[in-house]
Amino acid sequence: MTAPVFVVDAGCLRTGPVVLEGPEGRHAVSVRRLRAGEEVVLTDGAGTGGLGTVTAATGKDRLEVDVRELRTEPEPRPALTVVQALPKGDRGELAVETMTETGVDVIVPWTASRCITQWKGERGAKSLAKWRATAREAGKQARRLRFPHVTEPMTTRQLAPLLAEAAFAAVLHEEGGSPLARAGLPAEGGIVLVVGPEGGVSPEELAAFAEAGARPYRLGPSVLRTSTAGTAAAALLLGRTGRWD
Repeated sequence: MTAPVFVVDAGCLRTGPVVLEGPEGRHAVSVRRLRAGEEVVLTDGAGTGGLGTVTAATGKDRLEVDVRELRTEPEPRPALTVVQALPKGDRGELAVETMTETGVDVIVPWTASRCITQWKGERGAKSLAKWRATAREAGKQARRLRFPHVTEPMTTRQLAPLLAEAAFAAVLHEEGGSPLARAGLPAEGGIVLVVGPEGGVSPEELAAFAEAGARPYRLGPSVLRTSTAGTAAAALLLGRTGRWD
């Protein structure tokens, strides 16, 4: 059986004895029911992981692990950022989950003008927390040592510097003149992909993105939902850049 993955604070990850407590320890002891002798992987979610063996499971939330090997993954190149317009209902978490499993590095919640969903006040804070928790759990499920960073939500104006600094910036649009599959991609630098809401990207937003250097591209002959378009495009780009080699 594949060793399960658990998250620890960066300062606690080292070779030798490591104690897993709190929610992660509770999941390991009370849910997964791990016992001495079983293999686990510990990670800080920032690129470092450790393979170890459980030495003891006590109470409801204390797991003791002997870490015998540490491994650090370099930051991926080129880095892939997806700007995701806020979908309706729980489709935002679905988008974050599948993009995390695919390999996206940064996810930016975008409050597009045509978004039906709006993040405001306490509701917005809870929604952002859900996205971040989803990225963390999906990162564990996908056995990633480096989890994606989910930023604070951004407006169209706030996105302009992000797009301008990218080595390649694209906006998925059904009327895009060029297919994303044929776009020239950089070997270094960041790639930023913008995924619009169910109502589409407005002409004003397209103009603002174009001024920042982001061209519209079409993904394929069919129009995907906002919750799946980012994952499909990310898979295409990661395959083309060689990150899936």
